[in-house]
Amino acid sequence: MAEITAPHDPTLSVDHGAGPGEIRPGYHPRLTNQDLAPLRVQTWNTYNIFAFWMSDVHSVGGYVTAGSLFALGLASWQVLVSLIVAITIVYFLCNLVARPSQSTGVPYPVICRSMFGVLGANIPAIIRGLIAVAWYGIQTYLASAALDVVMIKLFPGLARYAAVQDYGFLGLPALGWASYLILWVLQACVFWRGMESIRKFIDFCGPAVYVVMFVLCGYLIGKAGWAAIDLNLGDVRYAGLDALPVMLGAIALVVSYFSGPMLNFGDFSRYGRSFAAVRRGNLLGLPVNFLLFSLLVVVTASLTVPVFGELITDPVQTVSHIDSVLAIVLGASTFTIATIGINIVANFISPAFDFSNVDPQRISWRTGGMIAAVGSALLTPWNLYNHPDVIHYTLETLGAFIGPLFGVLISDYYLVHKQRVVVDDLFSLSESGTYWYRKGYNPAAIIATVVAAAVAMVPVLANNVYGMHTAAQYSWFVGCGLALILYYLLATRGRLAIPPIP
Repeated sequence: MAEITAPHDPTLSVDHGAGPGEIRPGYHPRLTNQDLAPLRVQTWNTYNIFAFWMSDVHSVGGYVTAGSLFALGLASWQVLVSLIVAITIVYFLCNLVARPSQSTGVPYPVICRSMFGVLGANIPAIIRGLIAVAWYGIQTYLASAALDVVMIKLFPGLARYAAVQDYGFLGLPALGWASYLILWVLQACVFWRGMESIRKFIDFCGPAVYVVMFVLCGYLIGKAGWAAIDLNLGDVRYAGLDALPVMLGAIALVVSYFSGPMLNFGDFSRYGRSFAAVRRGNLLGLPVNFLLFSLLVVVTASLTVPVFGELITDPVQTVSHIDSVLAIVLGASTFTIATIGINIVANFISPAFDFSNVDPQRISWRTGGMIAAVGSALLTPWNLYNHPDVIHYTLETLGAFIGPLFGVLISDYYLVHKQRVVVDDLFSLSESGTYWYRKGYNPAAIIATVVAAAVAMVPVLANNVYGMHTAAQYSWFVGCGLALILYYLLATRGRLAIPPIP
């Protein structure tokens, strides 16, 4: 077996890409590089994890999502109950995903080798990577659209270049191309500097948005007065049992919103100095932070009605209505930076690890990330965003595929292998290795994933059939639950059963 050795280098810093990992004798080069190997040091504390979630929540997409819950026709207390239930579910699930990577120091695609096999792990890695590439492009486009608004506000002469019929190419106007490429380059520069620089970036992003949000809220309160605050952004249309299906839909929406970063949260929890630090960061960043941010969003949005004469749920649009060039520049720039933060966290780092896992010797973490960045532009995501039906199906398809991957991970680590991981065997192609299974693939995990995803996709594809539209909203839950149960049954009995780890 070929081996990789890693000579000790005291000058090697933790800013080396995503590592540096400790490459031990016997690790096979087909499975190993500095970015995928177990970390030598784990330095992230509670605040770093807290800031990670702030960056994930405090974006234009997070603002609009939180505000939309208060416009579902529910009373404010019903929305708050839905938020508490949903974010508690996300908090609990993130803790489950965090433990295996934090205890081993390896990212999500590597921990997947324990359940899918050392070669089969490329299946969930590629699925998650491709999903992230698509959404990386969409989020970059959304941020660039916000930048367009600011540029036109500051330089009205640029408005003519925002007309796609006059200055369009591949469905995007010239101004849109300029904004998109600016943000594309900025994100790539932050990513290229490595995980330590990303940590510092997200440590700044989340708190910065809070400062702008409080200032914006204070400005609107000063204009409209405290009495103008209304926690119901729309008419209350549901009461009693009639509200229950809507509340359940709101819960599913929040869980689905976090499903991507929740699945590959191990890419970040691996840096946690202890599981207790990760758990505390999750508590502050999810239940506490998300509820505070949601209340701040609805207060700000409700005040746009008396101040500007219309309900505005886009924070960049709200800022652009203020008669101050400085306020527009600072406010919109902060929200744009925050959206860059969530995009790097949720949709850049994940495919970087996932694609590196396919061929570690040829594809480093940085190379994997740039493949994702280039691929996201080639998808022309603005054309996807301009077709609401495509986005509608994409969101539900996202849940249908991510849910089963999550279910298999939880079932394998907690129920089948009882939280035991043989770390060195994650990097071994030996046929006697714990995770060799059948020629490097675990049929039980593959079958559970395929069957669960297929079943979860049925209501998505049959959306026009009576009742299927509602069922499609729960594609993540259907896929996750079915995969968890099916994998446990296949892996613990019958001819596909997995031998226990001593």
